[in-house]
Amino acid sequence: MDKTLIVTNDFPPRPGGIQAFLHNMALRMDPERLVVYASTWKRGTEGTEATAAFDAEQPFTVVRDRTTMLLPTPGVTRQAVRLLREHGCSSVWFGAAAPLGLMAPALRKAGARRIVATTHGHEAGWAQLPASRQLLRRVGEGTDTITYLGEYTRSRIAAALTPEAAGRMVRLPPGVDGKTFHPASGGDRVRAGLGLTDRPVVVCVSRLVPRKGQDTLILAMPAILARVPDAVLLVVGGGPYAGQLKKLAAETGVEDSVRFTGPVPWEELPAHYGAGDVFAMPCRTRRGGLDVEGLGIVYLEASATGLPVVAGDSGGAPDAVLDGETGWVVRGGSAEESADRIVTLLGDPELRRRMGERGRAWVEEKWRWDLLAGQLQTLL
Repeated sequence: MDKTLIVTNDFPPRPGGIQAFLHNMALRMDPERLVVYASTWKRGTEGTEATAAFDAEQPFTVVRDRTTMLLPTPGVTRQAVRLLREHGCSSVWFGAAAPLGLMAPALRKAGARRIVATTHGHEAGWAQLPASRQLLRRVGEGTDTITYLGEYTRSRIAAALTPEAAGRMVRLPPGVDGKTFHPASGGDRVRAGLGLTDRPVVVCVSRLVPRKGQDTLILAMPAILARVPDAVLLVVGGGPYAGQLKKLAAETGVEDSVRFTGPVPWEELPAHYGAGDVFAMPCRTRRGGLDVEGLGIVYLEASATGLPVVAGDSGGAPDAVLDGETGWVVRGGSAEESADRIVTLLGDPELRRRMGERGRAWVEEKWRWDLLAGQLQTLL
């Protein structure tokens, strides 16, 4: 593989699914043939120190821009060109096509022979608005390949591209590390620490934002408790919606049956998945289709942990579930449908076992990082 320059805003220690996607791919590339150009996580001493400590642990070169948000400005473009030439890179991977992929022509002129831009959920939103749609079209013209997560995002992004650029699109979803996420990940320890050893647990691991549907789960809890009185909802993660969710739990009268962990270190996430009997995140599409789930890697991580999943129908989320085999897809925002599926799973250990085993096998077959990293290396 040619030496590659990754240009991205989304890179650890900044938390998030896209960040984990890029980092996992980078770790499976030859570190001697890789340079990462990324933004700084956040301003201030804490952010600077966390970023520096993370970068020092990486086997490849990481160059940070001082800004917390890279944009395709003349200054950022000049820096990217300088790094391309200084490190002898001949291929470029934009970690998110929009908007950084707009720098592709300048990097091509500077010597890049292969340019790949990866899309997630937000590019599907870009494709719906006239101005950003034109910018996305320019990204398609300037790159060799635009990758997509699944059919939902492909169909919407392709509509904004020229037919030629759309024809060059290639599927490249994130993967799951089956050695990290597995049934013996430490869930019993987490349950015991939270005092949930003998209670049926519905777990949701995600950022706390409206799209993810934690509020739907809280609204579903009265119906769940009516049939499974000792059930508990374990909400794992932090985010701007936390205060409203806690208020909703109190207003709904289920606060004693909802536990909020707050932010959890990445290394503790597998055990928190394992603390559940059922994984549920009934995500929904918002803002007229501008705020959608790109894929929902959490469903696959839960499957790798051996849990059945209840997913919403937002965007590409259904691509991460074999409906009826590894779990079920419900209408995002439907508390009634979510409650019905969750109660069915909580009341049927054999069904949970069967769906969990099927999910684990599917992840090992189709979603391994080594397979997907090999696809990326071929594209580059």
